[in-house]
Amino acid sequence: MQNIKDTYQRITDTIVEQLEAGTKPWIRPWRGNVRSSLTPRRATGEAYRGINVLMLWVSGQMFGYEENTWMTYRQAQDLGAQVRKGEKGTLVVKYGTFTPKEREDDEDRSIPYLKGYTVFNVEQIENLPDRFISPAEELPAAPVHHIETVETFVKNTGASVNYGGTKACYRPNCDDILMPDRDRFDSEVHLYSTLLHEIGHWTGAKHRLDRDLSGRFGSASYAADELVAELTASFLCADLGVAHDPRDNTAAYLASWLTVLKNDKRAIITAAAKAQSAADYLHDRQLSKEDSQAA
Repeated sequence: MQNIKDTYQRITDTIVEQLEAGTKPWIRPWRGNVRSSLTPRRATGEAYRGINVLMLWVSGQMFGYEENTWMTYRQAQDLGAQVRKGEKGTLVVKYGTFTPKEREDDEDRSIPYLKGYTVFNVEQIENLPDRFISPAEELPAAPVHHIETVETFVKNTGASVNYGGTKACYRPNCDDILMPDRDRFDSEVHLYSTLLHEIGHWTGAKHRLDRDLSGRFGSASYAADELVAELTASFLCADLGVAHDPRDNTAAYLASWLTVLKNDKRAIITAAAKAQSAADYLHDRQLSKEDSQAA
């Protein structure tokens, strides 16, 4: 098993390298195949989660993959396919716990582990069954300014959203989200990326997921929750099938994130896990709303 500290460091180094180059690896614009899932998926169709989503997005952007399905070398062989010679795989991780034999009688003695392994994009593999390759499809010629699926999703969260402000923010004291007028945004992509970012902050309230929202701009806690909120927005945009482009994250934000990541190699993994929890929480609220409407 690879040393757990080495795995944390390799992941953090990858993200830091992208940020220092001015690239936010969680931003996923549309690619050529609009029917290909924006959330990375395993060969089984199961969606990756947390930090694995970021690692696969980074690789997809670096190498220009349009497909978003990944598998191990062995899985490709089992399908009668073959990874092309010279192809470089991408690191993903598996979380788990184990209990040493001498501690089996103690319920609190389980030890967490993080195991790294390598996967390949289906575009790196030859002779795969046709079901793994999406048919080419042209992007719509004109932008859609009102996306009903996202509007419904936001409504079902129960968040109070008020348009008409001069900036976008979550206000803990009012427990609401303030947004500029819709026509102030350059596009629906910018609007929804920003709105879902603020809903990411909204999940952190004490009576929801109880994250630390007390920090001011420039503080480590502020930078940490900004990172959680942006990753939440990126996960939700992928789940809802819309592009993610917040635009307003300036060099100051990138610098603050870099400081956090360089000071704590676990920070990006923690942020991704919290963002996944926030996204899961918001999806769960969709189910609760549907259940109440059906009752």
